[in-house]
Amino acid sequence: MCPAIAPKLVEEAQRWRHEIHRHPELAFEEFRTAEFISQKLSSFGLKVETGIGKTGVVGFLERGSKTIALRCDMDALPVQEENKLPYKSQVEGKMHACGHDGHTAILLAAAKHLSQIKDLAVNVLFIFQPAEEKESGALAMLADGLLEKYPCEAIFALHNWPGLEVGKVAVKRGAMMASSDVFTINLEGRGTHAAMPHLGDDLVLMASQLILALETLVLRKLTPGEPALISICSLSTSSDAYNVLPQRVTLKGTCRAFSAKTREFLEKEIKRQTLDFARAQQIRAEVSYTRYYPPTINDPEWASYVAQCATELFGKENVLQDFLPSFGAEDFSFFLEKLPGAYFWLGNGSTSPLHSPNYDFNDELLAYGIALWEKIVLNFPKYVRAV
Repeated sequence: MCPAIAPKLVEEAQRWRHEIHRHPELAFEEFRTAEFISQKLSSFGLKVETGIGKTGVVGFLERGSKTIALRCDMDALPVQEENKLPYKSQVEGKMHACGHDGHTAILLAAAKHLSQIKDLAVNVLFIFQPAEEKESGALAMLADGLLEKYPCEAIFALHNWPGLEVGKVAVKRGAMMASSDVFTINLEGRGTHAAMPHLGDDLVLMASQLILALETLVLRKLTPGEPALISICSLSTSSDAYNVLPQRVTLKGTCRAFSAKTREFLEKEIKRQTLDFARAQQIRAEVSYTRYYPPTINDPEWASYVAQCATELFGKENVLQDFLPSFGAEDFSFFLEKLPGAYFWLGNGSTSPLHSPNYDFNDELLAYGIALWEKIVLNFPKYVRAV
């Protein structure tokens, strides 16, 4: 059961969530959302700064000598909503398909309630981050000197998790989410008539062989059991004719890993195997590899702290610590490279999956999120002294 949170506050958070849901904004376009957030934070009496990381907003509650940072994401996705809801997206082709509207409402409600606690013994930095989905708003906020201006002892973030029962919390010591990198491979050879393959290069066949070779990297080049993933997601050619063997083929894919070492290995091996393969086939190859988000790796101490707070609130049976991390990625990882802290999941129940046009944030977990943020903040001064 969720500890009692004032029904009025939960109802208010729900109204905020629905308002944000109606007006989704994509990465670095969150102007309306940022204005909504800054007005609320100002009304709570917090120091507010806007424009950090382009469209990011922070609220600072000054109460003590130590500072804890709580971060939420606020951008939407380029997805056409299919839900029939009274608060359905009013913007064509855009929707909150990942629950960032709910994360924002939870953090706003926590900020409101914590601002009313006069004897609070810790400063709280409320971070409303833009562009989590693709453009790395976390990096943009860091580049604007957020943590230099507001030095913190630790940082935390939550995400709703479909398939996990409402009222349950999942937090893991170490890796919670994978890194996310992308690559493009261009193969070039001699195009020819499909009836005369001996006069050219069958790049489609060669690309298929290369795909199989790359897919076996994880199985045969990594220590058995080492979690990693290579997915080839696109194959395109310079011709769409039925009787032409093309002179160019392009492969696009993504790599996922849970450690810097494995991430480095995958990049190196994809490049090496592709170029070696091309030389053996006497064709030309180019590999473009781009690193996006590093793995999201929780500090063990602070992951245990979140688990302890959640256990006090919801009971040990509702706190998961032994589970497989997700191959999804999260740019909160950039914050965790700068500060110790933890990222955790709150159960969203049996809803549609994240990024689905039928997804909707489950308002039942608003109270759980608010309660957990407050517990993490209230216990923080005592825990910092203890460690």
